[in-house]
Amino acid sequence: MPKALFILEDNIRQRVYPDNLIEEFAEHVEFIAPPQTKAQITANPSLLQEMEILISSWRCPRLDAAFLAQAPQLKAVFYGAGTVKRIVSDAMWARGIRITHAAPANAICVAEVVVAQIVLSLKGMWSEVERVRQERSFDKSSKNRNYLGVRDATVGIIGLSMVGRQVIRLLSPYRMQILAYDPFASAADECELGVKLVSLDDLFAASAVTSLHAPWLPETEGMVNRQLLERMPPWSTFINSSRGALVNEDDLIDVLRLRPDVYALLDVTHPEPPLPESLLYDLPNVLLTPHTAGAIGVNDTVRLGECMLDELISYLRSGELRFEIQRDRLPTMA
Repeated sequence: MPKALFILEDNIRQRVYPDNLIEEFAEHVEFIAPPQTKAQITANPSLLQEMEILISSWRCPRLDAAFLAQAPQLKAVFYGAGTVKRIVSDAMWARGIRITHAAPANAICVAEVVVAQIVLSLKGMWSEVERVRQERSFDKSSKNRNYLGVRDATVGIIGLSMVGRQVIRLLSPYRMQILAYDPFASAADECELGVKLVSLDDLFAASAVTSLHAPWLPETEGMVNRQLLERMPPWSTFINSSRGALVNEDDLIDVLRLRPDVYALLDVTHPEPPLPESLLYDLPNVLLTPHTAGAIGVNDTVRLGECMLDELISYLRSGELRFEIQRDRLPTMA
């Protein structure tokens, strides 16, 4: 069996790779040593000499030339978390070391939250909560009851990323029209997902709920601006579970102050968290959460470890890594 090693902090390991899951890994690989922290590996780097497979998650060691020099047998990395941009290096790619990640499993966690937010938004839940709090009444004749409901609603998805696609799939049981914007999308994507590709302007203007799922790139910084936000229909909702830097937050705040009927559900901001004086904390039509849409609770984080176990089994049986990251695609990934 190939020789493997877990390297990650203990508190993360317990959440992503609990003991019973490690026992399942041990049926397929030979562990050189018990799970190691980065500090332990720094103190005893000789453990890396025979390692063929590295299994990790958040706070994985950077796979730079110095680390790889101590791991001459390393062939594959199983990263039980999302983006790998902080850990990969030119030296890793030059060595031909393969890397896979659990972003698809994390995408399911994010998508589940977003779909719940979309449904609740279409039911007018946020304004109703605020109305009941202020009026201390269940008066159903309130003028604030101007939301559409779920059936036949138009929902806009910005970015056909892993999360964006998963949101679309989870919305498929509902009777909705899904608009999508992605400059890299094709007619084949449109057909496969059952969406209608439109411009950003048209998406914002037509959608009762707009949800952002694009990657943070130089080209996407501040892409959601005043011009787009002002086009949102009455009683509509903007959701961001992607990255805060994609939104011009000054523009968002200005529009939300003028449009109390429009709600923003922000799981991410820029900076993160917002500065203490930010109006995002105070506006009644903002629901602010601390980057919790992804895998946080143990029932979700273990999904990441299970995803990597499945990847390991696939790799050992056929050499296939379903979620392998290719170097040329990394720049446009989240």
